[in-house]
Amino acid sequence: MTVHFIGAGPGAPDLITVRAQRLIAGCPVCLYAGALVPAEVLAHAPSSARLLDTQHLDLDAIIGELAGAHERGEDVARLQSGDLSIYSAVAEQARRLDALGIPWDLTPGVPAFAAAAAALRRELTVPEVAQTVILTRYGKEASAMPAGEELAGLAAHRATLAIHLGAQAIDEIVATLLPHYGEQCPVAVVARASWPDEVILRATLATIAADVHAAGVRRTATILVGPALAAEGFRDSHLYSHARERRSR
Repeated sequence: MTVHFIGAGPGAPDLITVRAQRLIAGCPVCLYAGALVPAEVLAHAPSSARLLDTQHLDLDAIIGELAGAHERGEDVARLQSGDLSIYSAVAEQARRLDALGIPWDLTPGVPAFAAAAAALRRELTVPEVAQTVILTRYGKEASAMPAGEELAGLAAHRATLAIHLGAQAIDEIVATLLPHYGEQCPVAVVARASWPDEVILRATLATIAADVHAAGVRRTATILVGPALAAEGFRDSHLYSHARERRSR
């Protein structure tokens, strides 16, 4: 028996991997976050599968379900939104499973920041404009941010910022970023990226807070900040340059 942690993507049901689809179809038990995983993804599960929405369960209850499946010898598809590598709470579940001797594995998914960039039709790294992307979250009402990872310190790099879970604190975020990026720095807020009710807001640091409030965006949004979001006239990359020496392998 194996618990398969699966990145279920940002929301669009076709933004999951072939491997994810195959694993879901082969598991008699499926645990999922109901507010973030669409019903169309669950349709890949066997008709007889036990489907359990975890959005109202605490960690102990979730581990209890996984342990019960282990005792019955049943594989589990544990669906988490986005990609498992960031903000998925997989680490704490895996730690419990290790202590219980329950095997598990990871299948990556499409992260929210990538879906947001796709919605904007923008590359987050542009030659000689931005070559670094910093993924972070705003820790106002969740776990405390570790020392040295405060938003002001990250903003000092002036790299492309992808800020998760921060739309409800947009005013504070803007105030923190302004001294580093300036009022005219391009900003985008993408709520529910890839969902049918996706909301895209494009603005500058001077105006984005008002736009977010007017749109009523508070949750399930990614904030992207940096010059790359509006870069024009940049040089072509070296990757496809005619001046690049190409060697046969």
